[in-house]
Amino acid sequence: MVTATQVSRRAALWMLTSTFAFGLMAITIRFASSNIATTEIAFFRNAFGLMALLPLILRPGKALPRTRQLPQYLARTLIGLASMLCGFWAIGHLPLSQAISLSYSTPLFVTVLAVVWLHEQVRMRRWLAVAAGFVGVLVILRPGSSTFTPGLLIALLAAVISAVVAIQIKQLSRSDDSDTVVFYTYVFWVPMSLIPALFQWTSPHGIDWLWLVATGVFGTAGQLFWTRALKLGEVSALQPISFMQLPLVALLGWWLFGEAIERHTLIGAAIIIGANVYIAHRETVLARRAATHAPVEGAKPGE
Repeated sequence: MVTATQVSRRAALWMLTSTFAFGLMAITIRFASSNIATTEIAFFRNAFGLMALLPLILRPGKALPRTRQLPQYLARTLIGLASMLCGFWAIGHLPLSQAISLSYSTPLFVTVLAVVWLHEQVRMRRWLAVAAGFVGVLVILRPGSSTFTPGLLIALLAAVISAVVAIQIKQLSRSDDSDTVVFYTYVFWVPMSLIPALFQWTSPHGIDWLWLVATGVFGTAGQLFWTRALKLGEVSALQPISFMQLPLVALLGWWLFGEAIERHTLIGAAIIIGANVYIAHRETVLARRAATHAPVEGAKPGE
């Protein structure tokens, strides 16, 4: 018999593995960016990712994933590709600690979009956490200072677009399971990402192939492990583990590329992470309340 503690440990292990996979993907993107354009890296990430994914999705005896939402997947993959290109460019050209720290602002934008798009209710405490998170973003950006560069806005744009993708996935997941969502995302991503890549194509040589293959494998592995972790555990408990990507990438950035870690980046990242942890905690509390009250409502006499 599997105990709740064992399930929690397994979920934590999957999330930790996912975090390391995404962290290593950031490093391989940085290495690949020295010779290969961002658009081409995105194409190979998707192509090799699909190759790694197919044996898992199309196992013997398992039916091909089906959906009635192809137009929605088309929109999701177009927007997702834009997010990927912005994020990959940021990783390839900005200090890694800054690129990763700004990517953590995605849940802040998700909260805002959930109110506007899905008409979800967000109470004062979560709004205060979102506001604090945006203060952390400003601490990292430091607009008007000598350290500010327009490239930082590309990293922030990646976070904004990722939030749109998160809302789209939430809508798609209402009728399709996670395997179907991932499968059709990659099926559309490969040809879509090839089109811009052809305009900047450079034939990879030698070690470039290693970085490109590794980017695809690490990216797909990170997604699969992340999905598996969330199936077993709660977001509020697992999200702090995912933030370990920042020290991992910052350390490797210092060791491999000689990047210094700025004090303002650390302070801003700490504020954003704290805001995200609180938002995840509040969402979990509210979800538990809804789950607890639902059976009571359903058990009313005469219903």
